[in-house]
Amino acid sequence: MDLLWLAPIAGLVSLIFAAIFAWYTLKQDAGSDKMKAISGAIQEGASAYLNREYKTIAIVAVIIAVILAVALSNVYDGGFFDSGRIAIGFLVGAAGSAAAGYIGMSVSTRGNARVAQAAYSGVRNALAIAFRGGAVTGLAVVGLALLGTSCFYMLYGGLGDTKSATHAVNLVVGYGFGASLVSLFARIGGGIYTKAADVGADLVGKVEAGIPEDDPRNAGVIADNVGDNVGDCAGMGADLFETYVVTAIAAMLIGGLILNTEEVAGIFPAIATELALIEYPLVLGAIGIFASIVAIFAVRMGKKENIMGTLYKGVITAAVISVILFYPVTVLLIGNDLAGISIFISSIVGIIIMALMVVAIEYYTQNHAPVKAIADASKTGAGTNLITGLAVGMMSVGWPVMIICSGILVAYLVPFLVTGSTIAGLYGISIAAVAMLSTTGMIVALDSYGPITDNAGGIAEMADLPPNVRDTTDKLDAVGNTTKAVTKGYAVASAAIAALALFSDYLHKVGIAPEEFSLFNPLVLIGLLIGGLLPFIFSSVMMRAVGKGAFKIVEEVRRQFKEIPGIWDGTAKPEYGKCVDIVTSAALREMIVPGMIAVVVPVIVGILLGAIALGGLLIGVIISGLMLALMMANGGAAWDNAKKMIEDGYLGGKGSDAHKAAVVGDTVGDPFKDTAGPAINPLIKAMTMIAILFSTLFVAYGVLPI
Repeated sequence: MDLLWLAPIAGLVSLIFAAIFAWYTLKQDAGSDKMKAISGAIQEGASAYLNREYKTIAIVAVIIAVILAVALSNVYDGGFFDSGRIAIGFLVGAAGSAAAGYIGMSVSTRGNARVAQAAYSGVRNALAIAFRGGAVTGLAVVGLALLGTSCFYMLYGGLGDTKSATHAVNLVVGYGFGASLVSLFARIGGGIYTKAADVGADLVGKVEAGIPEDDPRNAGVIADNVGDNVGDCAGMGADLFETYVVTAIAAMLIGGLILNTEEVAGIFPAIATELALIEYPLVLGAIGIFASIVAIFAVRMGKKENIMGTLYKGVITAAVISVILFYPVTVLLIGNDLAGISIFISSIVGIIIMALMVVAIEYYTQNHAPVKAIADASKTGAGTNLITGLAVGMMSVGWPVMIICSGILVAYLVPFLVTGSTIAGLYGISIAAVAMLSTTGMIVALDSYGPITDNAGGIAEMADLPPNVRDTTDKLDAVGNTTKAVTKGYAVASAAIAALALFSDYLHKVGIAPEEFSLFNPLVLIGLLIGGLLPFIFSSVMMRAVGKGAFKIVEEVRRQFKEIPGIWDGTAKPEYGKCVDIVTSAALREMIVPGMIAVVVPVIVGILLGAIALGGLLIGVIISGLMLALMMANGGAAWDNAKKMIEDGYLGGKGSDAHKAAVVGDTVGDPFKDTAGPAINPLIKAMTMIAILFSTLFVAYGVLPI
């Protein structure tokens, strides 16, 4: 059997197992009527938000699809037939990204009450249900992503000769752009929603009123719990769907470049067929899915109640199985000579980058020295907490960036030294990114586990469950905070590596020789500066949006405390729906401007300043975006876990002055780690995909010469 068929088969198998885990989760006991009612309110709010968000995105998507069909009709030999296929792929990619997030959110909002009920019997059973629920999102993401990418590639000519196969890859870029667009808006809208609700509810509840987190008297708690799902579950699902698709396409594009620019047999003498270089990334993705499915079953707690160790058992299993199976696949497709082995080594580098990123990010976000330093700084007030948290976030960028740089260097040098071909080195970098993302199913399962356990804790609090239940959910939630931080760093790192591969394809498409792309060229410098600026402007707009939304939540919760006096003694129920409506409207309204930055700016720069300036912009976005996203994601998680450390009894526990200072730090860290930081990831890739799609137009119609 042609190994290419493993890709759609693996995608279908992944979706089947996602359905099995969904069935397993939903058959569990959902608890009392009160617990079901709270869970139902969260489900209703999350579904209502996503439905409204996707309707808004659908309008934008249809407009962009029409623009793609018309604007690109003169770019490809097939004319409108080709541009129309790009537009169709764009719409399906957008729908796939939306579906991946929606499926995960649907199971997550139903699994929360079941985890809270399971917490009666201890950590072991609750962990199993929470993780299986998260696995639904993970397997749905990779299943839909690989199935869509491989099917469009084959449908558009991937089963034909070399020319039709390379042409098919260029058409599949539309599918990746559709995934990027929805990911961008899902991350922006979901991030604004979740943190406006969270920060607003915390400021009034914890800081002003002195009541516990998730106290049912706080009108913002349902909106907060809804936000956990639309941000960290639906948003991350759409994000990593897009990352997975775009990374595979980047590697396929580089493989196509080798076919078109050099003699393949001279670089890879033992290659099975010329198309193997294009098919190889898809086959690696299939291997990663099978490895992730096995790894999910390996997540079983031993005699010790080590939650993080149990979850990491799955990551290690997925990584080991992937490395073992990558070798025979590489031999069959690329060959067992030195050239083939060099590509296999690049794939191992990707797995190593993933593992080292997990270790580095966990150090800065789990209860180690950096988090303890933030907690200790809380003893002298919010000011020192904020200063220390910012310092930790900035320092946390160091090791991840060094890991990425080392990985890029090795993944490039090994194939380059063996083959003598620079483009083989670039292919090695792209394969490292694909290998890094091959375990996405397992990694997303870790991330989606987080909002399920967070909601379970909220339901336990609101339903007045016994203290031992809340203790169990708190233990699960503390680990979930770290797994979410690890996933964000993983997504950002893979985005940066994939974007570098896409950038190489962009230079080829616009015909820029390496010597032309020089720092002595003022257009390159201008592009670099604009690109470096964009993540800061983008983040500023999003942070301000969170602030405005949180302000409205604070005012609404204060109003209800004042005008509905029965809230305090439990004789009156807060109007939760009003807070849900406030953040829904705020998120949908505020997501438009940052989303348009990603779509409009590269087009303007490409037309006014030309292709070289746009190339500089892409590099500038990658560099500053990588640094800023890591700083925000890691720093925000560290602030959050420092607060949790104090809540667990350190420095006086809940209600102490140190705790109040830590809550302030957490309110700053929340939009860092869950709004602006994660959204930079799709920003980077969306801008790169636009540059590739419209590259020919920028060369033909740019105002300034390239």
